[in-house]
Amino acid sequence: MPNPPSSRQQALIALRDVHKGAYADVALDRAIRKVDLPDNERRLVTELVYGSVRRVRTLDAIIDELAKKKSHQQPLLLRSILHLGLYQLQFQERIPPSAAVNTTVQLAKDNGFSGLSGFVNGLLRQYIRLGEELEGVEEPVRCRSPKVRLGSLGCSNWRGEEGVEGVESKINKIIPIKLPENPVERLGILYSFPDWIVNVWIEQFGFSETEKLCEWMNRTPNIDLRVNQLCSSVEQVEAALLKRGVLSQRLPNLPHALRLLSSPGAIKNLPGFNEGWWTVQDSSAQLVSYLLNPHPNEVIIDACAAPGGKTTHIAEMMGDSGKIWACDRTASRLRKLQQNTQRLNLKSIEICVGDSRDLSQFTNSADKVLLDVPCSGLGTLHRHADARFRQTPENIEELSLLQRELLLNTSKFVKNNGSLVYSTCTLHPAENEAVIKSFLESNPNWEIEPPDTDSPIREYSTSEDWLEVLPHKDNMDGFFMVLLRKMNK
Repeated sequence: MPNPPSSRQQALIALRDVHKGAYADVALDRAIRKVDLPDNERRLVTELVYGSVRRVRTLDAIIDELAKKKSHQQPLLLRSILHLGLYQLQFQERIPPSAAVNTTVQLAKDNGFSGLSGFVNGLLRQYIRLGEELEGVEEPVRCRSPKVRLGSLGCSNWRGEEGVEGVESKINKIIPIKLPENPVERLGILYSFPDWIVNVWIEQFGFSETEKLCEWMNRTPNIDLRVNQLCSSVEQVEAALLKRGVLSQRLPNLPHALRLLSSPGAIKNLPGFNEGWWTVQDSSAQLVSYLLNPHPNEVIIDACAAPGGKTTHIAEMMGDSGKIWACDRTASRLRKLQQNTQRLNLKSIEICVGDSRDLSQFTNSADKVLLDVPCSGLGTLHRHADARFRQTPENIEELSLLQRELLLNTSKFVKNNGSLVYSTCTLHPAENEAVIKSFLESNPNWEIEPPDTDSPIREYSTSEDWLEVLPHKDNMDGFFMVLLRKMNK
């Protein structure tokens, strides 16, 4: 009789596909769908896959230190097996080291590496011994969750609040490998980021703040809800969730937001989903609509609308009164928007399939335009485990050109004295400040308008009057947004 499916075997299948080029979420979904696993095993698979992908540079550095062959010289599937074992040992407090070692050795045997099972066992046990030897060193500084005690290995001297309890939280181990002297490379290996991203952030925020940002980006993402004010209330949703045993908390500056504090299970099974009481939307993305400040009976164009979280928020804030054109060049991506529009029972949204660089029929037609441009997503890397290794400086250059084209063309949609909000979920000046400065230099009839003095989001405003959300300070996705006004000149 065949053995029941193993969570670690399914995690390995997903990692194998990722290392062949598949996106992590696609590979994970495919691996989980193939077998019938209990919920706790599915959560373990998810954690092992996303964690191993997110921490791949750190895990490769450990292999490079301990094995005779470097990580890139190992057979691809064996490398993935080692990643799973080392990830459990370093970043999983709730899995006993013996279980991590034994299951990883078994993975090697089950996947054609019986002859190398001794090597796998030896490398993992050597890693455990090195960690135990270093436990006796002078008490090192603790970094926030996952708490990796780095000591003289490179952690800057800062202390943060305890991390949110979760599968990956409250780790208290030293990484027992020799790290490079170069501070950029050191941070890159410790927190598993490419050097170029670390450099971009150090130039903006400094070394200490960059380390905090890198650490935050390795946390398990929050799940935030936006309550549909047209048919429910925060109090009603809060009570319904609590009755189901799901804890939540309200968020400052966001009157219709709730953050889930306990595991919700399948989102679609939560109370109020089918009734349209709420939708999932990160808190920083909710800020964008408040900056746009829509009013009933206005004509508003959401120029890059899919998948539609901001579009539906705008409709709710307008009391579903007026007209919102939801534009996107990919029809398939607009299907999710159509589904949510129906579920939330919104009537003011019209779908428009097309590239917003070419939609001349909207010239001078909108009171307000939202331009949430395609971007590198450097503010949401915690949500996309493999994104940090897929983006490149060359991608950034291409995106910044696209963003400038979109801003120039969609600005023509706005009536005189109308406004446009430009937003991204990235933390890269080439996609943010540089795009806005270039646009304003060549379009003197536009200017930045600061948020209203009584706006709940004014605290995120910078000296230049654009808004910047920093994850490690604001505990939400990284975002950039600016309100531009078209003057009647």
